[in-house]
Amino acid sequence: MTTPSLFELEQTQDFIRRHIGPDEAQTQAMLNEIGAESVDALIDEIVPSDIRLADLPNIEASKTEVKALSDLKEIARKNIVNETYIGLGYYGTLTPNVILRNVLENPGWYTAYTPYQPEIAQGRLESLLNYQQMCIDLTGLELASASLLDEGTAAAEAMALAKRVSKNKKSNLFFISSDVYPQTIDVVKQRAEMFGFDIIVAPAVEAPEHDVFGALLQYPSATGEVTDIGDLIAKIHDNKGIVAVAADIMSLVMLKAPGELGADAVIGSTQRFGVPMGYGGPHAAFFTTSDKYKRSLPGRIIGVSKDTRGNQALRMAMQTREQHIRREKANSNICTAQVLLANMAAFYAVYHGPKGLKVIAERIHRFADILAHAANIKGLTPLHGFYFDTLTFNVSTDLKAEIVARALAKGVNLRTDVESQISISVDETTTRENMFTLFDILFGEDHGLNIEGIDAEVRALGNISIPESLVRESAILTHPVFNSYHSETEMLRYIKKLENKDLALNHSMISLGSCTMKLNATAQMIPVSWPEFANMHPFAPIEQAQGYKQMLDELGDALIELTGYDNISLQPNSGAQGEYAGLIAIHKYHHSRGDAHRNICLIPSSAHGTNPASAMMVGMKVVVVDCDKQGNVDMADLKAKAEELADNLSCIMITYPSTHGVYETTIAEICNIVHEHGGQVYLDGANMNAQVGLTSPGYIGADVSHLNLHKTFSIPHGGGGPGMGPIGVKSHLAPFLPDHSLVTVNEATKGNGAVSAAPFGSAGILCISYLYIALLGRKGVTDSTKYAITNANYLAKKLSEHYPILYSGKNGRVAHECIIDLRPIKAACGITEVDMAKRLIDYGFHAPTMSFPVAGTFMIEPTESESKVELDRFIEAMVCIRNEARKVESGEWSSENNPLHNAPHTLADITDANWDRDYSIAEAVFPVPAAAANKFWPTVNRIDDVYGDRNLICSCPPIEMYKD
Repeated sequence: MTTPSLFELEQTQDFIRRHIGPDEAQTQAMLNEIGAESVDALIDEIVPSDIRLADLPNIEASKTEVKALSDLKEIARKNIVNETYIGLGYYGTLTPNVILRNVLENPGWYTAYTPYQPEIAQGRLESLLNYQQMCIDLTGLELASASLLDEGTAAAEAMALAKRVSKNKKSNLFFISSDVYPQTIDVVKQRAEMFGFDIIVAPAVEAPEHDVFGALLQYPSATGEVTDIGDLIAKIHDNKGIVAVAADIMSLVMLKAPGELGADAVIGSTQRFGVPMGYGGPHAAFFTTSDKYKRSLPGRIIGVSKDTRGNQALRMAMQTREQHIRREKANSNICTAQVLLANMAAFYAVYHGPKGLKVIAERIHRFADILAHAANIKGLTPLHGFYFDTLTFNVSTDLKAEIVARALAKGVNLRTDVESQISISVDETTTRENMFTLFDILFGEDHGLNIEGIDAEVRALGNISIPESLVRESAILTHPVFNSYHSETEMLRYIKKLENKDLALNHSMISLGSCTMKLNATAQMIPVSWPEFANMHPFAPIEQAQGYKQMLDELGDALIELTGYDNISLQPNSGAQGEYAGLIAIHKYHHSRGDAHRNICLIPSSAHGTNPASAMMVGMKVVVVDCDKQGNVDMADLKAKAEELADNLSCIMITYPSTHGVYETTIAEICNIVHEHGGQVYLDGANMNAQVGLTSPGYIGADVSHLNLHKTFSIPHGGGGPGMGPIGVKSHLAPFLPDHSLVTVNEATKGNGAVSAAPFGSAGILCISYLYIALLGRKGVTDSTKYAITNANYLAKKLSEHYPILYSGKNGRVAHECIIDLRPIKAACGITEVDMAKRLIDYGFHAPTMSFPVAGTFMIEPTESESKVELDRFIEAMVCIRNEARKVESGEWSSENNPLHNAPHTLADITDANWDRDYSIAEAVFPVPAAAANKFWPTVNRIDDVYGDRNLICSCPPIEMYKD
């Protein structure tokens, strides 16, 4: 036996070959099928030569997992994680370990996709329904969404809802209470500017004095005050205004629900329900409103429907509200949620239950009482007598400096951004020892206070810090799901039971075109839970966040190199948010040049639905550019419209490679045409997976792009979120990137409005993309693109023998995805794309993207991470399904009694004594040996979408409905 060399041992740790699915032999076999000499020769056939980069990207070489994690750990150690009492919507929390390990760190939860195929998503749909019920109970309103991006953007969505539903149609003024969180004010003001709304920020009591279409109040206030806002809400209603209340979720365990006080909408963050701060995110925002506003509620709603057997089944309700369907007429451009984090918050509520939550909330409040009583004893009177967890003190400049110095010396952060004030927010992690430290900081170490004595005095006084009229009397979380799983054993089994109902990437490939469901490597996920990253407050002093700064700077530099841009903003926390931020930059650039009239946005007819919705959000008018029969932009139509609209042309939004899965050879010309007529080029980064290392938006000629880090750069989809959508820009747009009111992101952009609540968006997951780039290096990121294209062309070649490939580029090749046309099958025998999508479940697969961008089609993207073995398994399933359709065409099976029409098949089907199908049970559930060897059993039959929308139920049904 020969001894391996050190070099060979190192090669065994090579991450590139572990990320990329096909090995050398598989690659050669695929190339033989495709008819290409090599991967590089294939790429030369496909990617236009005029946009090809000459060299590999100028980033570091790949690292081993051990080295990359070790290097990042050294960076993480530069973060100083102080005891933090800053508050402002971000709090220390204790993530139950059973949730940490089995949800946040579990690929069964974090690699799933958005539940557009609900039959294989019943687990996370049930958890999201629990989330909605939790939000409904605590806020006192009737309808909840399944989470939004963060509290600031939820408030902006509440303003938009108010404008849509307010009866004060003549008003263009929105009121914001001055005691709303400053970062929320920042985001709402930026959104209002784009909508053309007027804003007034003033003390809440002044709201009735103004003719407004809506108002935003904070409960409790940013300085901690708890006040009865019921009369104020009534007065605003008298003026036909809509009232949104931003509420702290934990305080609502003890305080009267805002819905009971008359609020029309309640928004906030569920971060403190077991989700780490993560330097600002990701966190699930909540949004509740009245049932009468259900058509205007932004985001996704989970509803209860039934399947073909009449059993309860869950699904996303009212999808016709979504921007992919409504485009420029959409309520918003939201295309994602924070599902993974919403599920964590829901499980937190399930685990603790109403009694446990009350213990936590009362303990937090008791510590605030102890601190307030101690302060009164020492002559430092809190600003407010009524509070939940936050105390604010007016202090002289000298005393403030002394207190801050003592705090920093003891490793403590207080809120200090308001002149002559200090605020302290206690939380679930606060301990008795922490209280002693706070005494020392506020009063000096010779304070002589005894915490037991103060606690006894507070107990004797009873409730003096929550107004009697605001003490919560209504019950919360009465549903059995919140009262059944309080031991770790029961909780573990409940989480596992739900996980088993869902198909995720840990089971089989998810070939969603445009969504890039690639490997989310375990090594990339590990640092998310490191305390140096997880426990950092987003408004901590920047000198304490040097580890984050280094990581974010290095990630930003790498993304700048890979995109060909000059600058980047990491703030947008979704792809659609990135579109919005990029269009704002274009809008402000034109204004800076005296071209405020430029408001026309050209969008090809094949574009993602978020494109026209985002353009609408920044006040642009959408003009659609036609596509030709090959799926490319119709150049004659583009030239005509660019020339016709030149005086008012703002930009074009275009996806590259195209949404049709083709490298358009005219992309550079498209950029030139738009520039010649005074416009800017927004290149949608959705398909960046087919660009990295081969070309780049900046090199092509674009001015700005967002990057879906949850697609190209391997942040997992989380069952429908989190995502990140940073934007890269050319230098002339850099001055118009978003900033932040509490943390200066860049001196050059200081004073610019924010698009997200935290300065760096969902910073807590950026380590995933950082490691993705570090592990792959310059060669690996380029190889990933090459193999994404190779796998797609192999798939297209094999499927083309059975299905028409709708679009292809030069040499008959596709890009990283392909569209197969299913319409001839429907015309021949009535089998629909939905039938085929549901039948794929029986083979153990999630369906490809269905009916987008062309109705009656599948858009298929295999990614670089899938091996030939898995690709062949998927091809086998698609070929078998085509042959099944042929049996319907020939009359062997009827149009109603066949496995496609009846798919998916469940255990209930095969145990039914009255099986009366024209096909066997084996044909139904074990159509190929591979399906039998790794069987995924859907827990419900096909779901009735129409019934679900006509009978909208978006809260937990009675427990009897859960029984088998």
